[in-house]
Amino acid sequence: MIDIRPFASLGHADHGWLDARHHFSFASYHEPARMGWGAIRVWNDDRIAAKSGFPPHPHRDMEIVTYVRTGAITHQDSLGNKGRTGAGDVQVMSAGTGVTHSEYNLEDEETTLFQIWIESDRRGVKPGWGAMPFPKAARDGSFQLLASGDESDGALTIHADARVLGATLAAGETLVYEADPGRHLYLVPSAAVTVNGVAAGARDGIAITGEARVEIVASEAAELVLVDAR
Repeated sequence: MIDIRPFASLGHADHGWLDARHHFSFASYHEPARMGWGAIRVWNDDRIAAKSGFPPHPHRDMEIVTYVRTGAITHQDSLGNKGRTGAGDVQVMSAGTGVTHSEYNLEDEETTLFQIWIESDRRGVKPGWGAMPFPKAARDGSFQLLASGDESDGALTIHADARVLGATLAAGETLVYEADPGRHLYLVPSAAVTVNGVAAGARDGIAITGEARVEIVASEAAELVLVDAR
């Protein structure tokens, strides 16, 4: 099954400093048919104005992955972690037993990012934060693993049976992902693509399950972010 969630149909909240699109029910946006996708609970497409951001607030028992599309985000938390994550790079925060954090765009330009929440497989783990650079050249024409629940794979580690991947495709290029039909995949492209022959537009959500082979063809140059979760 391939279900396209058009960008125009996503939840929308414009706070001035933050222009957010919600793929799933979040905050004041409530859509019973979009409460999550497998273990994926939140996928927010955020535009954050320069010199603004999210003030300190708490979380627990959630894996929060931030994929920065343009600009940069600066993280600080109650564990003493602080770091700047730039475009194309990723940070993860395991909220575990509880953590308070802030996320600010300290740049002179707008920052755009995906914030993805994945339900933790184990409650009450020790909270933590990590970030890693992922050169875009390494994902030309193929998926690069950015985060997963496997500590040995060299990517960022989360406490969830999930894989977060990124790729870039040139116009007309094809990429095949071998999937487990029993899992839940969610793909967001930066430009128009077809997925197993089904057309999707820029920043649409593409919910996939029951597919063993996922063929993605870029109609134009596109950046892809994919989560493969239980």
